[in-house]
Amino acid sequence: MKTFFGSTFMKTKLLEEVGINYPIKLEYYKITNNEKAKYGIYVVKTEYQKEKTKIENKEIQYLSNNEKKVEEILNILKESEVTPIAVEDVLSDFKVKFI
Repeated sequence: MKTFFGSTFMKTKLLEEVGINYPIKLEYYKITNNEKAKYGIYVVKTEYQKEKTKIENKEIQYLSNNEKKVEEILNILKESEVTPIAVEDVLSDFKVKFI
């Protein structure tokens, strides 16, 4: 089961600095599982381009049995505007082990 945790739009100034002239929304979800590690995360990136909307996502189902730890991780990901493609690297930097 996925539960919405929070969302943010990437900072316009930073996007413009790299040549992106359209909004990008990031959404973060907590996943609750019934087996293995009880909690995971799901990250969605939505690019609102003029011609089309592009969606990218990443799911890590089995991250931890500690709900508070997963919520802390989700908060850090949201505040840091971590995209789906970078989420595993960021978690690795925090030395979070995948089960």
